[in-house]
Order: sequence, then structure tokens, then C-alpha cells
Amino acid sequence: MNKDLQDEWKRFLWIAAVFAVCFWLPVENVRFHIAVSEALALVRWYARTHVLSAVLPACLMAGAISTFVSKAAVVRYLDAGANRVVSYGVASVSGAILPVCSCMVLPLFAGIRRMGAGLGPACAFLHSGPAINVLAVVLTARVLGAGLGVARAAGGIGFSVIIGLAMHLIYRREELNEAKAQMATAWTQAREPRALWQTGLLVGAMAAVLVAINWARTGDVRAIFLCCPEGLTAYQVEGELVNRTAAVVTVRDKDGRIHEIPTNVLAAVRPVSENRLRRIIYRLRWPFVLLVLGGCVWIVPSWLTGAEMKEWVGDSWGYAKRILPLLLMGVLASGFLLGRPGHDGLLPGRYVEMMVGASPDRFLEAMGYHSEGLDGVIRLLWPLWTNLFAAIMGVFMYFSTLTEVPIVQGLMGAGMGKGPALALLLAGPALSLPSMLVIRSVMGTSKTLTFSLLVVLTAAGSGMLYGRLF
Repeated sequence: MNKDLQDEWKRFLWIAAVFAVCFWLPVENVRFHIAVSEALALVRWYARTHVLSAVLPACLMAGAISTFVSKAAVVRYLDAGANRVVSYGVASVSGAILPVCSCMVLPLFAGIRRMGAGLGPACAFLHSGPAINVLAVVLTARVLGAGLGVARAAGGIGFSVIIGLAMHLIYRREELNEAKAQMATAWTQAREPRALWQTGLLVGAMAAVLVAINWARTGDVRAIFLCCPEGLTAYQVEGELVNRTAAVVTVRDKDGRIHEIPTNVLAAVRPVSENRLRRIIYRLRWPFVLLVLGGCVWIVPSWLTGAEMKEWVGDSWGYAKRILPLLLMGVLASGFLLGRPGHDGLLPGRYVEMMVGASPDRFLEAMGYHSEGLDGVIRLLWPLWTNLFAAIMGVFMYFSTLTEVPIVQGLMGAGMGKGPALALLLAGPALSLPSMLVIRSVMGTSKTLTFSLLVVLTAAGSGMLYGRLF
């Protein structure tokens, strides 16, 4: 069969598949309408709150890394032939300084991979960046307990190294070829056009802007509640406590909207810590951002050549046009299947909670099992099942920075065990359906599937171990 005929068959199959989807589209189904509405609502929220403040600055930072950071420096610390203790040590902790989620870390991952980082260290950075950022670990310890906070930090760092080493071993032949290619070109590296401190200051300024823009508001109180009757899911409102009665708690959020929360679904109303330094940073974040950007406007023309600035813009645009469409399509799919916090998508939230309970009693009751033998088998395999299920759901769900903590808190309030909670905390921020689409475009289908499987297995294993010990 010649190539032209093969291409025509591919086109025919794509057209036939699209036609079949359109023909059997369940437009009259209420659940389908809800799922479509949730997908559109989630992608609108993502575009309003995440793209301008997080993804685009991350693309600019990735473009700067590609343009300003010496390839020789990247090769020295993170390439396939570098000292493993150094490369994996740097990769496993370097993501901890940025408040990035699984989508925000992607431009940085693509940037260091393009600059010559080895597959193993790059995957270690990809896993550890969103899993162990300092803000998330501190919030986890504060809200969910010190045990889960420490376990999340230790698991994020330790398993990032394990995942990176596993990716290196599985694809070691390709890594060896990369190392040979880098050795062949290492002697032709051009002399650095500027001092190391200048490059560090530029990249550090962009990192500071990224942190400041995404600095969380403190508020007055945080009302955490479970909603809704169709499926309990964690949700929270932060703002001014207007009124509290035996039946309703009323909170005014930072946008002035009034939320009346029935006390029968209320999990907790906690005062937000009056940390003066945090409050000052929040109030001064925009003047700080303007000051840093003003400094950059002044020093960039002095330190960079016109060709470098043009390359920076080109690289940043290249990351943005490559990543944004995939992210938005992935967010749409995630919203369609799983909805938003407090709102069900195609998959009702009550089914998720029934599958990750601390004990299988609710599952057995719903399924109607009464056989003692089958009951015993299910109870024996329950820890394995719940942790695997939590890890898999975490991989396909989308968590923006820090939102996984209140969601897991609500799930634990609804009966989720500590082990599955840790599995979700490790797998959820590290991967998502949108991020997998982008990772595939960077390192291919096979490596993406392998990386995702390793994330699921390590998260589930850590959950089982933590659940057994605590």
C-alpha cells in the first residue's frame, strides 16, 4: 500500500470517528449537559486565574533559561553523563522554591530538557517541582497535620529520585547516545557573554515575580464545607465572617460576594493565621512586581544583545504556542469528566469517595455483598485498591497550586483514609491530564506512559506504607 493511499485511509478513519461521535452524542442526557457546563466553567476559571498569572510568566522564564543559561552549565549538573549524586540531588530539590503546579512546571521542564538535561534528572525535576514546593508542604502540615506534611516532602523528594533513576535505566541506551553527543559538542561551547551573577539575577528576578504574583491572600476566616447532596466534595470560602447562626454561616469573600453555608454541610470555620509578614507581602506584592519589572526594563538592554532579546521572545512564544492549546484542551477534558471542586462532572463525586474510604464498609453496603469469603477478600485487598485508585484519580484530576490541600481535607472528612490521602497528594500535583498531553509532546508517548505509571506506583506504594504505619 503506497503512502498516499495510507494517508487517505487515515483521513477516512478520522472522519468516520468524528461522525460516529456526532451521531451518538447524548445531547438529551442531563448528566452530559452538566459535564459540558463544568468543562466550560473550569476552562474559563483556568484562563482567568492561571494563564496570565502563572503559565505565561513560566513560559517567559523558560525562554530566559533557554536563552541566557549556559548549555555547558546545564550539561555539567543535569546531563546524562553528569555525577548522579549531584544531578539527582539538584533536580529533586530545585523545584521546591517555586509555587508551581503540574502545568506551570511544564515550560521549565521543556526548557531544561532542550538545554541538554538528561532524561532521568529532568523527570526528577518534573515530579518534584509541583509535588514538594515549600508553600504546599507547609500548608499540608498546617491543615492536614505534621505527619502528612513531612511524608509529602519526603515522598516527593525520594520518589522523584527513584522515578528519575528508573527512567534512566529503562531508556539508558538513549541516555548513553545523548551523553556521547554532548561530549562531542562540549569543547565547542562559546565563552559566556556575561557574568554568572548577571544571569542568576535575571532568572531569579523572574522567579521572584512568579512567586509574588501567585502569593495567596490570607483573608479573615476559611469556611470549609462539603457540598453537595449528590456527592460530597471539599469546597472552601475565604473572607469576612458576616454572621453565624445555628442554621447558616454567612461569609463575604474578597470579591464582595455573599456565601450562605448551611451548618449541616459545614466541616470547619477556622481563623486564618494573622501572620504579619505574610500580610505585608500580600499587600506589597504588586509594588514589588512593578519595581522588579522596572529594574529588568533598565538592566536588560544593558546586559543583553538585540539578538539575545529576539531569541528570548522567540523561545518564550515557542513554549506558549506549544503548551497553551494542549493545556486548555486537557482542562476541558478534565472538567468534563471530573468537574470542579463542589461540582460533579460526568463522573459523580460520591463514587470517588465511596472508593477511597478508610474501610470498605460503605463500598460493601452499596454493592450489597453478604458473602463472608468475598467480604474477607475485599477487606484484605482494600488498602491496595484504595491507594491505587487515589493515585490514578490524582493523575487524571487537575489541581492548581495549593488547591489539593482543602480538597483532600474534605475527602478525609468524608471518610478517606490517610494512605489514599498521601497517594493523592503525591500523584495529583505531579501529573494531570493537561500536563500529560504536553509531556507527550516533549518526550514522546512511550516515555510519558512510563513516567505516568511510575508516578502512580510510587504514590500508591507510599500511601500503603503510610497507612500501615500511621
